[in-house]
Amino acid sequence: MTQKPQQFTETDLLLGAHMSIAGGVDLAPLRGQQVGCRTIQLFTKSSNQWRARSLPSEEIDRFRTNLQAAAIAPAVAHGAYLINLASTDPALHQRSMAACLEELERAEALGIPYLVIHPGAHMGAGEDAGLRQVANSLRELLKRTKGCRVQVVLETTAGQGTALGHRFEHLALLLDQIGLPERTGVCMDTCHLFAAGYDIRTLDDYHGVLRAFDQIVGMPSLKVIHVNDCKKELGCRVDRHEHIGKGTIGLEAFRYLVTDPRLRGIPMIIETPKGSDFVTADRRNLETLRGLAEEQRAE
Repeated sequence: MTQKPQQFTETDLLLGAHMSIAGGVDLAPLRGQQVGCRTIQLFTKSSNQWRARSLPSEEIDRFRTNLQAAAIAPAVAHGAYLINLASTDPALHQRSMAACLEELERAEALGIPYLVIHPGAHMGAGEDAGLRQVANSLRELLKRTKGCRVQVVLETTAGQGTALGHRFEHLALLLDQIGLPERTGVCMDTCHLFAAGYDIRTLDDYHGVLRAFDQIVGMPSLKVIHVNDCKKELGCRVDRHEHIGKGTIGLEAFRYLVTDPRLRGIPMIIETPKGSDFVTADRRNLETLRGLAEEQRAE
């Protein structure tokens, strides 16, 4: 008798969405609860500004209380877009280091275990120089925050411009050179993967990409997954997110993702377009993903 492959149970599937912090970070868990999140992602400060207001202890306490009341775990922080640890420009690099240190400290204060950041762009210095700069920068930042539990999670990128992180080899090199596996990991973004040229649309291709990731980076390093369809074609190197099943990746790849037993327990977070009504948009995308998982369990 052929044994059926091991499947997800409801408690294994950690689906969530990126939530706004308008009005305070403490409101993000409540917004997540509105749309049925089991995990959430948030910025801990404005994503497009260097400076950040301080986090009052009362706001931190409310965030932790709301997170627990909403039964959301884990929360994931995403670093500000201005940070570029790959830059060899002294002024920009110094600002990026200070901003990333602040991001780490804010995530730690909030009790958030993961800080997702883009590796950065080398801006003409070359991939080797850029990767070396990122590794040295993060090693220094993690040493400065010794004793903290928050992990830096490097996100796969589409490879637009001079962005690093669009090849698994980039991420493997960074993790190896940083040399602190207990404080580092990887966030796999499906839209970025596809835009970078990793095809996951058929079952064979999907397993091939995951196998390559495991061989080059290692599955234990995978801490967070961003679940997004893509507006553009395979290998376009353009980062444009689309609703689940409405883009060029299509539904089947997401069925493979949400039913893959290797990924159970890893937070899967949508960053799909929200429009004027985030509740309706996020609910629809999360329901699509849950529906794919339910179909598999019903077979």
